[in-house]
Amino acid sequence: MLYAGVIVAAIAAPLTAQAQGVPGGFVHGANEGFRIAGPIGAVVGAPVGGVIGGVEGLLGVGPVYVAEPPPRVYHRRVVRKRRIVR
Repeated sequence: MLYAGVIVAAIAAPLTAQAQGVPGGFVHGANEGFRIAGPIGAVVGAPVGGVIGGVEGLLGVGPVYVAEPPPRVYHRRVVRKRRIVR
């Protein structure tokens, strides 16, 4: 009985990981849809975000927040030669 429980838990583990991504994706899709297209966008974006969140949860992909690197500043030294006229 114990071994059967361990096997069932091992099989169900990926499904629980998938379920954790669905609510977050649902909320994110609704927020982005509302921001872009108003109430209609929220209605359309919520299920799409839920599906995407579920797929990301199934694959084990989490949200990645990447900070943009600071802009590169190039300093150019300008040397002007003075021409002496006599």
